[in-house]
Amino acid sequence: MKMNEEIKKILVPIDNSPNSIRGLKKAIYLARQCGASITAFHVLELPMTSVIHITNSMLENGIKKAYKIISKSIKISDKEEIGVDYKTSSGRPGAEIVKFAQKNMFDLIVIGARGLGSGKELLLGSVSSYVIHKSKIPVLLVR
Repeated sequence: MKMNEEIKKILVPIDNSPNSIRGLKKAIYLARQCGASITAFHVLELPMTSVIHITNSMLENGIKKAYKIISKSIKISDKEEIGVDYKTSSGRPGAEIVKFAQKNMFDLIVIGARGLGSGKELLLGSVSSYVIHKSKIPVLLVR
C-alpha cells in the first residue's frame, strides 16, 4: 500500500523541546508527501490535584507557557506555508495524547523522542514512552 492512501491525519504533540520542533518539521514533511492534515497538540501538565491545590497564578503561568509553545509552532508552520490546526488540553500528557489521537481517529502520531516531561527516562522521555506503549495508532518517534 502507498503511504498517501493511509495517512490523512497526523497528530504532533508539542512542548518547548527541540525534539518537539523536529517532530513538527517531520510531520510537515510527511503531510506534504501524503496530502495529510496536521494537528499540533499541547497538553498543559497540571500538578496532581490531590497533592497540590492549583492556584490561579499556576494556571495562568501554564497558559502563558502553552501560548509561547503554540506561537513558536505557528511561526514554523507559517514559514513552511502549511496549515496546522492547534489544540490544547490539560492533564497527564501521555494519557491525553493517546486519548485525543484515538477519539479523533488520527492515522499517525509524530512525537519527539524526549520532551520536557518532569520524569527522565534513559532513552525515551516519559511521555513518548507512554505514547509508544499505549497507543493503538502508529507512532513515529523523532530524534
